[in-house]
Amino acid sequence: MTAINLKQLEQAKVEITHQIPQVSYASTAPELSDNTRYDFFSRVVPPDTYQAQAMVDIVKAMRWNYVSTVASEGNYGESGVDAFIQKSREDVRPLTDYTGERLGGQAGSSVKIKATVEVEEERAKTAAAAQHGTGMTGRLCKCGLCISQSVKIPREPRPGEFDKIIRRLSENPNARVVIIFANEDDIRRLLQAAKKANQTGHFIWVGSDSWGSKITPILNQEEMAEGAVTILPKRQSIKGFDRYFISRTLENNRRNIWFAEFWENNFQCKLSRHAVKKGSGIKKCTNHERIGKDSSYEQEGKVQFVIDAIYAMAHALHNMHKDLCPGKVGLCSKMDTINGTLLLKYIRNVNFTGIAGTPVVFNVNGDAPGRYEIYQYQITNNTTEYKIIGHWTDQLHLDTNEMQWPGGTQEVPLSICSQPCRPGQRKKTVKGIPCCWHCENCDGYQYQADTYTCKMCRFDLRPNENHTGCDPIPIVKLEWSSPWAVIPVLIAVLGIMATLFVVITFIRYNDTPIVKASGRELSYVLLTGIFLCYATTFLMISTPDVVICSLRRIFLGLGMSISYAALLTKTNRIYRIFEQGKMSVSAPRFISPASQLVITFSLISVQLLGVCIWFGVDPSQAIIDYEDQRTANPRMARGVLKCDISDLSLICLLGYSMLLMVTCTVYAIKTRGVPETFNEAKPIGFTMYTTCIVWLAFIPIFFGTSQSAEKMYIQTTTLTISVSLSASVSLGMLYMPKVYVVLFHPEQNVPKRKRSLKAVVTAATMSNKFNPKGGLRPNGEAKSELCESLETQDCVEGGEPCEGL
Repeated sequence: MTAINLKQLEQAKVEITHQIPQVSYASTAPELSDNTRYDFFSRVVPPDTYQAQAMVDIVKAMRWNYVSTVASEGNYGESGVDAFIQKSREDVRPLTDYTGERLGGQAGSSVKIKATVEVEEERAKTAAAAQHGTGMTGRLCKCGLCISQSVKIPREPRPGEFDKIIRRLSENPNARVVIIFANEDDIRRLLQAAKKANQTGHFIWVGSDSWGSKITPILNQEEMAEGAVTILPKRQSIKGFDRYFISRTLENNRRNIWFAEFWENNFQCKLSRHAVKKGSGIKKCTNHERIGKDSSYEQEGKVQFVIDAIYAMAHALHNMHKDLCPGKVGLCSKMDTINGTLLLKYIRNVNFTGIAGTPVVFNVNGDAPGRYEIYQYQITNNTTEYKIIGHWTDQLHLDTNEMQWPGGTQEVPLSICSQPCRPGQRKKTVKGIPCCWHCENCDGYQYQADTYTCKMCRFDLRPNENHTGCDPIPIVKLEWSSPWAVIPVLIAVLGIMATLFVVITFIRYNDTPIVKASGRELSYVLLTGIFLCYATTFLMISTPDVVICSLRRIFLGLGMSISYAALLTKTNRIYRIFEQGKMSVSAPRFISPASQLVITFSLISVQLLGVCIWFGVDPSQAIIDYEDQRTANPRMARGVLKCDISDLSLICLLGYSMLLMVTCTVYAIKTRGVPETFNEAKPIGFTMYTTCIVWLAFIPIFFGTSQSAEKMYIQTTTLTISVSLSASVSLGMLYMPKVYVVLFHPEQNVPKRKRSLKAVVTAATMSNKFNPKGGLRPNGEAKSELCESLETQDCVEGGEPCEGL
């Protein structure tokens, strides 16, 4: 083929100079398609560009994307490889149109590749996104093919040249497929070198029409060629030519001056007696030899094209004669001198059925359509053959059931640079080699958006198991059955029961001295605050919504504000009474029950006013916080359903209550010198000290767990228990002793003799000054006496009745 192409190029240049049209039967060089340089050249065989396209389609149909090329030095080999590389880069087309399963011998698996632009556009629209699976329908390869090694065989190879080529081809073992545009001798020597390097079964050869279905290149090294896919222009054996040629002898074919030379070479004899040398082993021709009987005979593959080329010229001359010499036999004056340009026009316009039944036509460049048969060299039960496995006519048709690879397997061997990435991995292409890549995991909250890109999931989503998409993040909240909720609820239930028990007891014994001495109105207010503190636990555990979140804002701080407002009013009253008693016998102002209630509700109203302002500025709502439990491991990520109360807002909400608590503690410290028999100064003091300790422990626990995955549970439980403990401290230290006396020691719950306020305060003051323990009287006599004295109208100036301090 190489020699034919070279001779044809030189001849075409000469004939173009003289404007002599030429029709070739064998030249396939791509350069001859250049109509600007070889405009008088036509051919009945397809150019190598079609062959290269067919080979590209075969490679892509097999899903090979990493191949090597080998070319014989010269026009045929180098141009063929260049055409293959060019087509592989520009060809973005559907890999396969499968009618069966994946390549590998499944029933009905045939491959059909269309090369039209319309099909490419249609397939591009419907291309499957999946990279894995058995189906190949509509899959595109936008990256083309990549060349691992591109090797050129010199015209005169040095010793060891082919061994060197095999070593280069073996440098990248992933590139098993080798594209060959080489002459027969180079192919033969290349296979020998591969056999010498013990590469049997490693390389998959894809040969051009110079290999075709020839025996010579693979003789005695058949195992090296097993599985080779080769290509030949579609042709047909002409039986009439066989009958004619077999019947030729030296007598009936004297007109062919080269026939005698053929006869000598074919039968290994000499026609001349003098040419036979003794001992040479060459016999004298007898003229009784017969072609196909005394020698092997196989029709030359180009016979069909030779006949078609002759008929193409004949049809062109016939049509030209009909137009220029109508009705005349022989040449007319218009054809005495043939116009080459006019004859070329008639050649390019011929359209007839060739000797093999295929149409003979030329395109604008003088090229024939590409029609190829696809062969595979197979070894079955020690029988070798070139088996037709498909054909190519503008599109590829492969019968994969007929394909067989080294070792007799039907599984298509791989020839790829990099293994496909697993789901959830993106390809990071190696610079300059689009078929080679590294697989990188889409980690964290990333998902695989496409083959080459990882993207972050939306804030409310997390990647699925294999990071190929995003799923909604599960929503969690504090459940009633959770251990984090059971303990606070149990404490709250017990606290509410205890609070109701105290309230009922106080109501039942409302007019007894002990109840009166505790300050009934403020006691009921304080018990209401304690009850709300316990009830807040249920609001904190309930499923957040607008109503629940609104109630949390209102009652979380309200219960504590009521409790500490009442206690502050009590301690302030005690402090003012004893301070006033040191200076005057008159009672301080605003110590009556009504005044105390007004002061308490004034303090409480500040809390309510702050909450109302908060509602106006930022209406309450339930939110899903996806950042609270956005862990490093996406599988552990959760969205927390909660109220829109930040840690800062919570501090502000409880801040006023804590201010009341601290103020009350200050008054408790100031009244620590009051004899413990006088009213509730000491119990209130102990209550406030304990409460401060509870809340001092709460703060580091609450804010120290802000980064914990269990933040929602720990903080909610800590807050509810702290509030309940504060209420329990107040309830236990202020009211349980009274209930105990009322219920189990009624003999101590009796009125004592009355004295004036001055006498009571003076006695208490002097008792505290001279004998801190001297004020201890049985049954709390001084305490009850003071309170009862304050109840009488004449104990206080102005006649205003008062209850306990």
